[in-house]
Parts: sequence; C-alpha cells; structure tokens
Amino acid sequence: MKSVSERWSRVFITSVSPCVQEGDWPIKRIVGESVNATAGIIVDGHDRLCARLHVTRLGGATEEIPMTQGHNDEYTGTFIAEAPGLYTYHVRAWVDRYGSWQEQYKRRVDGGVPETELKVELLEGAALLKEYAVNAHRDAREQLLAFADEYAAGSVRAPLAQEPLRLALENDPQRGSVKSTVITVDVDRELAGFAAWYEFFPRSSASVPGIHGTLDDASARLEGIRDMGFDIVYLPPIHPIGTTFRKGKDNNPEAQPGEPGSPWAIGSPDGGHTSVHKDLGGLPAFDRFVKAANKLNLEVALDIAFQCSPDHPWVKEHPEWFKKRADGSIRYAENPPKKYQDVFPLDFECVEWRTLWEALKDIFEFWIKRGVRIFRVDNPHTKPLAFWIWCLARLRNKYPDLIFLAEAFTRPKTMYTLAKLGFNNSYTYFTWRHTKEELTTYLQELTTTNVVEYFRPNFWPNTPDILHEYLASGGRPAHIIRFVLAATLSPVYGVYGPPYEHLVANQHPDREEYADNEKYEIRTWNWNDLDSLQTIFRRVNRIRKDNAALQQMRNLRFLDIQNPLMLAYYKSAGPNAIVCVVSLDPFQAQEGVVRLPLEDLGLPAAAPFQMLDLLGGERYIWQGNHHHIRIEPHVMPVRIFQILRRVRTEADFDYFV
Repeated sequence: MKSVSERWSRVFITSVSPCVQEGDWPIKRIVGESVNATAGIIVDGHDRLCARLHVTRLGGATEEIPMTQGHNDEYTGTFIAEAPGLYTYHVRAWVDRYGSWQEQYKRRVDGGVPETELKVELLEGAALLKEYAVNAHRDAREQLLAFADEYAAGSVRAPLAQEPLRLALENDPQRGSVKSTVITVDVDRELAGFAAWYEFFPRSSASVPGIHGTLDDASARLEGIRDMGFDIVYLPPIHPIGTTFRKGKDNNPEAQPGEPGSPWAIGSPDGGHTSVHKDLGGLPAFDRFVKAANKLNLEVALDIAFQCSPDHPWVKEHPEWFKKRADGSIRYAENPPKKYQDVFPLDFECVEWRTLWEALKDIFEFWIKRGVRIFRVDNPHTKPLAFWIWCLARLRNKYPDLIFLAEAFTRPKTMYTLAKLGFNNSYTYFTWRHTKEELTTYLQELTTTNVVEYFRPNFWPNTPDILHEYLASGGRPAHIIRFVLAATLSPVYGVYGPPYEHLVANQHPDREEYADNEKYEIRTWNWNDLDSLQTIFRRVNRIRKDNAALQQMRNLRFLDIQNPLMLAYYKSAGPNAIVCVVSLDPFQAQEGVVRLPLEDLGLPAAAPFQMLDLLGGERYIWQGNHHHIRIEPHVMPVRIFQILRRVRTEADFDYFV
C-alpha cells in the first residue's frame, strides 16, 4: 500500500469544461471543430503549476497539449476533432518545481542577494535537474546533468537561461500530479452539424393523379431537390402496410377499398421492417433510388418506427415480443381515449427482451448495408432509454459516420437526455415558438447554456403531423418567415417539402395538422409550379452554403430592434458576418431601428461600410450603430445582409440608407 505522502497532492483541479454532468455524457463536436478546454487549477502558496491536456482518439495514440495559464487560475488548451468517432480528453496538473525554483532564483538575483547565498540556492537547482535527468532520454539526460554541474560549480548566471527551463519542463517527473475526470467527445461528420433536410412521400411522386408512385418515380424528383440546395432526402416508412384496422382518409378508423393506409402501420404478409412496399418497387427500386441520390451528392434518410401492424410477420413469429392483455390478446397502441388499432407496440421488457433488442438493432444494420447512414427515429421517447444507450453505442462504434435524428416532441429533460445518450440531431420546440420573446428565450437556451454542448437542434417549420396556425393563416409571407428563421437560426433544418413549398394551408378542424393528410392518402404535386417556394428554397440554401457564419449554432447573437414584431440577429465566423432582420407579422408592414454592435463586428465607429442584401441583390452604405429597416411582408418579409467591410465609391451601390 502506498504511504499517505505518496497519495496526496497539493494541486487541486476545481473544474473542467466543456463537459456534461461532470463527464457522465459526451460533449458533441463536428469534424473540424475545436474543443477549447478550460480547467480551474489551484495550489497553496505561490508555486507555479504545469498543466497538460491529454487527448486520445479511441483506438489511437494520446497527444499531450501544454495548457496556458489565464485569468483567475484558469488554464486553457485546444484541440481539433479531425475524424468521426469518439475522443477522450482529460487534464493533468502538477507543481512546476523547477520553474518555481527558477522564478524565485531570478527574483533573488534581481534583488541583489549576495553570491554566497545564491550558491546555496544553486545546489537546490542542481538537485532538481539531477532528479529530472533520471528518466530522461540520453541527450536530454546529458544536457540536464551538464547544467546541474554548472550550478554546483557556482555559475550564478546559468539558471537565468531558457534552455534548462525548457529541458526541465519536458522531463519533469510530475511528482504529485493530479488527473481530472475523463471527458468523452462524440465527433460527428459534417452533415450532422450543417444540413438541409427535405421530406417527401415517394408514393406521391407519380405525375398521374391517384396513381401510386414508385421509388423510380421518386428518383426523378431528386435532381430538383438537389437544385433547391437540399442535402438529405428523408423518406417516411417505405415498408409493406398492414390491412387490419387500416386507417382511411383523414385518419378515418375505417379505410375504403383502395386506400393505401398509414406508412407507420408497418408490416404485412409481404414483409416487415426490412422489406420495401411492392407498389414502391421493392428492394431493387430502393437500391436504385439510393444510387441515384448519391450520384447527385444527396444522402437518403430513412424513418425507423419500432412498431408493427397486426399483419407484421413478427406477430406470428414472435408473439412474445408484444404486450398482452389479460385475455392473452396483443394490446394495440393507445393514448386513452385515442386508439390506434392499426399498430401494436413492442414490449421492450418482455422475457425475451435480449432477442428483441438484437432484432431491432439488426434493422438498422440491414439498411446500413444498403447504403443508408442517416435515420430519423420515430418517437424514441416512448422506448426505454437503456435500449437507445445500448443500441446506438454499438452501431456508432462500428459505423461512426451514422446520424440519428430524434423525433421526440416531449418534455425538455427527456429530449435533452436522448441527445446526451447518442442522438446526433433533435427535433425541437421551434415549431411552436413564434413571438419575439419566445424565439429569443428559446434560442438563448439552445446557444448560450450548457445545452449547446450536447443538444444539436434540427429546426422544422412543419411535419406531416404538424401544421401550426401561423402557417395556416399567414399564407406565403408566413411560410417564408418560418422557413428563413429555421434555415438561418439553426445550421441544421428540414421541411416537409411538397405541402410547404406549394403553400398548402388547409388545417384540420380538430387537429394541428394538415387536412387531407398525406399520411393517409396519395397526393399529386405540380413539381414545376412557378408560384411555389422553390426559388426561395434555392436562394436561401445557396446563401447558407456561401456563408460560413450560417453554418454554426454557437455564434448566434440577437440585436436590439425597436419593434416587438421584428426580430434581428447576426452570426459571424472570422471575416464573414450575416445580419438577418425578420418581420414576425405576415400581414402588415413593420419598421424599426436596429442597433449594430460595431465593435463586436469589427466595424469602424465612424467610417461607412457596405451591406449586401443577399435576397434582393441591392447594396447599401451604412454608417454608425443605428439603422432604420422597413419590411413589406407581401414583397419580402425578411432581409438577409452580408457585411462587406470595404467601401469604394458611391457609384458602386444601387442606393443608400
């Protein structure tokens, strides 16, 4: 057993950040992003400290990064996450005995201490160098011993050189060192941190009304989706659909002959979660769809819904995987008094839970092997968190490039926990945040609190399940407002595309969703409609890709604007800076005075600067902090400005403000 003197240390690491719950969960980063680690480190007295950041990519070598002392006993060090996967970091700190000795020695020299006294101090310095030399490599050992000999010989000026200090730092035995908690960093590829999602139902992709589209028909739509600037094509479930208790149009509990049913009622005698609906063309058509998408630099995201129709093969093959009622029948899904007889929930706590969990993980692996790396997971909050911890860890250890989007519109702590345990993206409350106060409060929570370390928001203004009253009543201006807010506030966003771009606004009288919902019927869309929002989609996505400032989340800053119906904010990344001014009123003109923080933006206090309207193309000259903005919602309800820092002549601009 070690003695007490060998186990305790004078050094205390009081805090390390960034971390989540003292290191219980990983922090998140994107490939190429930095981790700026800060540690509070203290020691009694006035001795100097050394601190190093130890960074390891799992399965790889450890890099040691010297940390720099800053204000208030804080030490900082930075590393770059260079590849997808898991990293760890921790801080190690110890008393810099030689550096402390050298500092005191210099003060004695500068204070005129007699050489006779200095020679005694030199002996202490020599002893330290000899101790450090014991485990040093040959060249360093020889140099350390040579300096020690000089000190012992009474060379008063020798310790003032930098070389012995450098050698001592490199070979310090770190006696009494302490180590912080080990923190994991979950590093995702770029699309997890910057992407535009486009959702559509492939069965609604045929050109002839009423005809069930195939995945080959859907492939014909991919070039248009790519041209609008989207990165990810997300498909709702594409599996065989059950017929027992099939839902009809508008969620009617009884389907009429020929009605296709809800894609979320997964499974029929034709197959389950690893099959493709025969009317979509089966697995061969799916493989062609993925190939066509990848050729256009699009990625395919699949919906994973762990539930089964009464006709799913598992119902007969594995009845033990389902919840039973007292009479032995399988319990269908319900949220009393609502009943969902077309869906059976799985029993994650059944006696055979291990085989069930493996089968569910195998569903992911089946599609991964067919080229899918992105999954939108339906209602993960209704499945045990322990399952997701187990499943996602195993999948991402094997396939570190996977991206999982959690569709969990539920209580905040549950949403945040799902993000902590492994979901890369998360749906949010953005859909229901519409006032200036609601938006600023919510976005500040997402960007300025510790939430930013693990929760990566994916903003959706609509989904097949959600049509907010704001969109239903606000027409084209409302659709543009919400789209631009989603696309500029968050670097990751998505739209349920066809009804959004075609300004469909027929809200169901009883529910906050679309009437004549595409979840229950086949729709036909005019993919070449000149009155659609395709042009604004294309323009805003181009702006996002051209401006690094819009590709980050942490850099959001709100601006003062003297109108409660207007929202102003900016994002900056190096020299690139974007200012957005949005009217929240889709009906009437609004105007206000926005205040720019010139110093924060690196702008001159008195000299003019350019502002380029990236939607309209006009150039303006602004000068000073305060600027008047007027927005006509039926012309363009938003303004997206790029700050151009050089002004040449007035002739270069269309007009001036």
